[in-house]
Amino acid sequence: MKTQIYIDNLKCGGCASTITKELSALKGVNHVKVDNDADLVEVDTEENVDLLLIKTKLKSLGYPEKDTVHGFEKLTTGAKSYVSCAIGRIHKDDTLTNN
Repeated sequence: MKTQIYIDNLKCGGCASTITKELSALKGVNHVKVDNDADLVEVDTEENVDLLLIKTKLKSLGYPEKDTVHGFEKLTTGAKSYVSCAIGRIHKDDTLTNN
C-alpha cells in the first residue's frame, strides 16, 4: 500500500536520510522515498501496517504531518528535526566514506 504524507520541518538530505533509515526499520515498511522539494514522504507498506504508527514515528523525529502541530509543540518538533537532521547528515557522510 502506497501512502503520501506531507510533513513539516523537512530541510535537506540529512533529514531525508534520518527519515528513510528510521521508517525503513519499522516492521511492514517496504520502501521509503523522501521528496525534499515537496515536503513529502512516500511510504510503501504491507496492507496491515497502521499509518498512525508511521505518522507518530515521523512526529517523534521532528517531522509531523503538515499542519498538525501548533504553538509550543511546533517549536519542540522543530528543535527535534534539527537533531534528526544532524544525525542524518553524519550517517549519510559515514555511508559515503565507508563505500
